[in-house]
Amino acid sequence: MAERLSQIQNFLQQYQADSPIQFHAISGDASFRRYFRVQNDTARWVLMDAPPALEDSQRFIAVANALAAAGLQVPAVLTSDPAAGLVLLQDLGDELLQFSLNAQNAADWYRQALRLLPLMQTVTATSQGPLPQFDRAFVLRELQIFLDWFLPVHLQISPDATTSQMLNNTFSQIADEVLAQPQAGMHRDFHSRNLMIQPDQSLAVIDFQDAVVGPVSYDAVSLLRDCYLRWPDALVASLRDEFYLLLQQQNRVSADYSLAQFRRAFDWTGLQRHLKVCGIFARLYHRDGKAGYLADLPRVVSYVRDIAAIYPELTEFSQWFDAVV
Repeated sequence: MAERLSQIQNFLQQYQADSPIQFHAISGDASFRRYFRVQNDTARWVLMDAPPALEDSQRFIAVANALAAAGLQVPAVLTSDPAAGLVLLQDLGDELLQFSLNAQNAADWYRQALRLLPLMQTVTATSQGPLPQFDRAFVLRELQIFLDWFLPVHLQISPDATTSQMLNNTFSQIADEVLAQPQAGMHRDFHSRNLMIQPDQSLAVIDFQDAVVGPVSYDAVSLLRDCYLRWPDALVASLRDEFYLLLQQQNRVSADYSLAQFRRAFDWTGLQRHLKVCGIFARLYHRDGKAGYLADLPRVVSYVRDIAAIYPELTEFSQWFDAVV
């Protein structure tokens, strides 16, 4: 740790050699990255500490530049040492959208956030080349986290052969639905904790380094069926349908892609995400010692339960999930 702190201090001194610099930890996230607020007498910045053996800071920089070029507000990269995993960023403040939302303003804030997504969807490549494809292997690999961590480790459930086959069949159906919809650039973790309110009341986007090309509904369902907040179904449905109209207006989906198709895609894509998140939250606790996410697991489980109950194709899975999980 002392060696890493010395490395960080040297990196910062190279940027501001003429002024004493102070820094202190401000937050972490579900990855191995850490963040520090850095300041001198006249300015402040954010330092991202991304250990190169565990995180790819060059990818972060490439995605940041691509999103900024598309017109999205993201933290500017001021200087970096990718080999050391250190990136100095513009400081966008402390006001996460999550903590400003209430029943009176949620619809307006979410409309503003959804208007960012057509810009996000134009980004399908960076200076490093095309973004990864959220393809079938990717979808199933994420669902495997549910099987590897949520069931056997967190719930101590070992499915028998019949249940395992049912789960595999269900996951194959989910993959079919996710991949059947139009594909576009996507953030992959677009929600209220990754949007920051700026002094002019605009929204800046953070934590975007895992961007891929994938289902057009993914970021919208990630936002509206947030793992950390749940809003009334009627509000979610209204905003979902408004977003579909926005996609039509922006020519992000074809004219023959119906609202009914989008509603179904939204549900099934959300189901994939929430099953994955069950596994991720369990892994964060059992492997990484991050217990804070456990408080949000019941909400994520409730999303899975509620959506699975809607579709006759998911009856067997729904009954199993309801009874066992």
